[in-house]
Amino acid sequence: MKKIILLTAVLACITLTASAQKLVIKGSDTLGAKLVPQLKEEYLAKHPGVSFEIAAEGSTTGLTAITDGTANIGMSSRRAKPTEVSAAQAKGVTLKPTIVAYDGMAIVVNASNPLAALNKRQVEQIFTGDVTDWSAVGGKPGRISIYTRNTASGTYSDWKELAMKRRDYASSSQKMAGNEQIVEEVRKNPNGIGYVGLAYLKAEGLKTIPIDGHVPNEEEVRLKKYPYSRPTFYYTNGEPTGETAKFIEFTLSDVGQEVVRKSGMVPIR
Repeated sequence: MKKIILLTAVLACITLTASAQKLVIKGSDTLGAKLVPQLKEEYLAKHPGVSFEIAAEGSTTGLTAITDGTANIGMSSRRAKPTEVSAAQAKGVTLKPTIVAYDGMAIVVNASNPLAALNKRQVEQIFTGDVTDWSAVGGKPGRISIYTRNTASGTYSDWKELAMKRRDYASSSQKMAGNEQIVEEVRKNPNGIGYVGLAYLKAEGLKTIPIDGHVPNEEEVRLKKYPYSRPTFYYTNGEPTGETAKFIEFTLSDVGQEVVRKSGMVPIR
């Protein structure tokens, strides 16, 4: 009987240890589709006993996962809203943000589009539907096809804040699940326009459009000269501990920040 009890205790301990070595990371597509998987691979080279579960389905899902206790890290390309902070506090959860990288939301059009530049007013007019034809902003005549992120995306919210003066998107806009989907649609559509993170600007078939003479590159984003620049975050429930803290520390290290740069995003220093 004692042996059975001892064996049960040992198995429980092993299970707990194994569980502690798994990192569940949910949230932003901007972080979770490219950067965090690349960080994971680098991290595993030195911590082979750790396993990862990464789900990149939008910033809102990451913040909700921290509130519900279903993730160790919530990836977010926006700051938590006051309502989200309050909802977390009601459950005894403190949403703690850590800036891990900077990003620029770049305007992209089809490579065949002759448009050379836009200003912020024209961007607002396009995405709110005030302007519906390319000829109105100096382009070749043709109906503008708008591609945006979906409502769970932090990028969707940030774009409204930074580019649209919090106005509603055009009713004709088409919502995409992630950056890669926007890239694919704009690449196929000569009249397409969308916004994507810096990590997606090297995709074939796209043209990046300067805004008021500013281009989305590392220097312009770091100095906030590019108008659609923003920080991106890891959220945790209070101060991180254990493997969670180690992975965040790795992300912020020189090695981790070099991964940030190689992914196409901008390091925090």
